[in-house]
Amino acid sequence: MRVTFWGAARTVTGSKHLITGRAGALLLDCGLFQGRRAESDARNRALPFAAKAIDAMILSHAHIDHAGAIPYLCRRGFRGPIHATKATADLCRAMLLDAAHIQMKDAEFVNRHPRGRTGAPVEPLYTPGDVEAALDQFDPHDYGSPFTALDEVEASFHEAGHIPGAASVELRWKENGRPGSLVFSGDLGRRGRPILRDPESLPRADYLITEGTYGGKQHPDETSLRDALERVVRSALMRKGRIVIPAFAVGRTQEIVYALDKLFGARRLPEIPIYVDSPLAADVQEIVRRHPEVFDAETLAGIRRGEDPLGFRRVRLVREAEESMKLNDKEGTFITIAASGMCEGGRVLHHLRHTVEDPKNTIVIVGYQAESTLGRRLVERREEVRIFGEPFALRARVEVLNGFSAHADHDALVEQARSCGAGKGCAIVHADLERAEALRSGLPPEMRTRIPSEGESWELG
Repeated sequence: MRVTFWGAARTVTGSKHLITGRAGALLLDCGLFQGRRAESDARNRALPFAAKAIDAMILSHAHIDHAGAIPYLCRRGFRGPIHATKATADLCRAMLLDAAHIQMKDAEFVNRHPRGRTGAPVEPLYTPGDVEAALDQFDPHDYGSPFTALDEVEASFHEAGHIPGAASVELRWKENGRPGSLVFSGDLGRRGRPILRDPESLPRADYLITEGTYGGKQHPDETSLRDALERVVRSALMRKGRIVIPAFAVGRTQEIVYALDKLFGARRLPEIPIYVDSPLAADVQEIVRRHPEVFDAETLAGIRRGEDPLGFRRVRLVREAEESMKLNDKEGTFITIAASGMCEGGRVLHHLRHTVEDPKNTIVIVGYQAESTLGRRLVERREEVRIFGEPFALRARVEVLNGFSAHADHDALVEQARSCGAGKGCAIVHADLERAEALRSGLPPEMRTRIPSEGESWELG
């Protein structure tokens, strides 16, 4: 058996890890690369392996950097099963159709506003029809229920606590009569956070592939996080400016709304309008409520009592594009939460176009921003940023609140890796090189930890 790292290697997007052996080829995740528009598009269209040669796929969770290339993979000839948790399978229907819609709308916008660009018109990577065809290949499973991934390869999902449905993947096999095991962490969440169940400890295995997004970094506690959010909102109120929060529709949006609800409920802030500008976010609320297995005990009890423990009673969900555009003319202080989380597509780009050049306004970054994304350039507070290819002066205030991240921090990642054991080796993925090096320095030397480059293979003895 061997694993080849075709994505999320020394970067945080495009998760793709290909396991091959006598039993066939098994792909772990198939995500989109996110970054500079032209570069990302070229990489996403150039699959590094033959789609028809993949026998099966296992998906850790529904975020686009892990699942977003699945329709393209199927379009190119993959016909095998796509194993996922039940919540992930349901979320992928909404998220992948939304991704297809965004690609089509973005392509239309760029083609209408070429701004000196030459060449053929921009085409979306895939269409809603491609998504519908790919969804027919999903095979949903419960957490903890073993299933056959390939002949002689058994798999099971374990709660990762990252977003609803997120899972770590346990693989056990026999090859040439010898047993072996590997755990793929997927994206790991944080213990003690509201709404979702805590991540389970990783099962013991010979090998570990672990995410390292926040290697070397520690997250603030809940009290500090709410204090920081209160400060940001109060500052915006004093300047009478708007607040724009780019956030993934699954996970981050719910946590931000929850935190704002608690601040308003405790009267630490005057109530101001909150708009969640995403048809997807509205769909996600309905999907997640159909999966009580993802909630922690407190949230589940509140739902069963008919309460609104997520705080969405204070939110106006914006579905129609016309209503979304009206927000750009709205005066005073209000909060708009819109996807995508790394500012690489979707309605948030239009809100940013109307926000970045006014110093009264505030942009709040609440999650990791990959290198070369617009979100990273905002975090770096560049003097000028480009949106839809057009330059804008960055005069708005940029606040970074990484404590809202749905990823485990350094100490939690080290704890999880130690629980797995991985006596034959560990690989760190889904991390910039600096973060991966920081995490490796915290792991025991006997784990023989590596940081693979894209295309590098690892023999599993």
